[in-house]
Amino acid sequence: MTNPREPSRRDFLAASAVGLFALARDSEGLARGDQSQPDDDLLYVGTYTEDTKSDGIYLVRMDPRSGKLRRVGAVNAGANPSFLAIHPNGRVLYAVNEVDKQNGRSTGGVSAFAIATNTGELTRRNEQPSEGAAPCYVSVDRSGRVALVANYNGGSIALLPIETDGSLAPASHVVHHTGSGPNAERQEAAHAHCIVADPSNRFVLAADLGADRVFVYSLDLEGRSLRHVEGGDAIMRPGAGPRHIAFHPTLPLVFVANELDSTVATLRFDAERGALSPLDARSTLPAGWTGTNFPADIHIAPSGRALYVSNRGHNSLAVFSVAESTGALALEQVVSTEGDWPRNFTLDPTGRWLLVANQRSDSIVVFACDQKSGRLTPTRERIALPSPVCLKFRGSARATN
Repeated sequence: MTNPREPSRRDFLAASAVGLFALARDSEGLARGDQSQPDDDLLYVGTYTEDTKSDGIYLVRMDPRSGKLRRVGAVNAGANPSFLAIHPNGRVLYAVNEVDKQNGRSTGGVSAFAIATNTGELTRRNEQPSEGAAPCYVSVDRSGRVALVANYNGGSIALLPIETDGSLAPASHVVHHTGSGPNAERQEAAHAHCIVADPSNRFVLAADLGADRVFVYSLDLEGRSLRHVEGGDAIMRPGAGPRHIAFHPTLPLVFVANELDSTVATLRFDAERGALSPLDARSTLPAGWTGTNFPADIHIAPSGRALYVSNRGHNSLAVFSVAESTGALALEQVVSTEGDWPRNFTLDPTGRWLLVANQRSDSIVVFACDQKSGRLTPTRERIALPSPVCLKFRGSARATN
């Protein structure tokens, strides 16, 4: 969201078709020897391009010893390549084109890019319609056979088969969500916001902000389709606005960042039946703060001992401890992101650093991460990039997208 009254993606939606492909490099770019650097420190940055100076998707190198960031390239990936996912094999990147219309149709797009083995450069494979307006999330199932897309304004989710070369086939299944919530401005209809396969790759969870529901689907890879699991959905607190989800690495739990009531919810997940049960909800804000705030992204440390949520408005990261045996959350720290409107963030593959994209202040800021407690410490490391939205390390390709 770009202001307290309107979600940010609506400020950036473009009605134009996906533009022509072009590759650009900085003067200190890939030709200076980045080919020899490891994949783990290569970061891809999705951005909004409308009304900004963004070149599209940026390539950034991070020094894993110091956390220092350096831009090494950019690729014109069409209009608003906001959210990214990387194939489990690390050789293909997917980006939504978050627009309302393409070629006269009420749909956004999804683009596939081959990743060069040595340099990390991106080369366009192809693009397909997302079969819904304003796609805001893309993930790849754990087998690498299908891409899953959430269309925010379209209120739908789509499954697109992935070809052997990583290119995308047209959507083979589209599901239109129904439902609404008490927030008349934001929940007048369904707004799919996140879609991801569970660790077993048997089920798919889709958070819908407008419907106040996390939908559960059975994933049929052979039939290239999704089947709704009756009785499996989590019905969230009215007005919560579920946005993004994260699976606990060992416990049967799912954590949900709720955009509209500034909470993180804990759900129990029955992986045999594909059923969710709400357990608890905790505020992402410090006690006593009453300003306008909209949580955005959520991630859990690989150890399972810490959970992070970004707060837009309060402009902070909430750090929760996660009880080892029960998964119970306790708010341990709320730290400023040193920028405006923190959107998505990521832990680097070493677990030593957390990077956050401050959309409105055009910056990516680096925090040192205590791998035992999960607490964050500010560093002086940052890089200026226009309207950053999504951060994906190539070395984290095998983690949940």
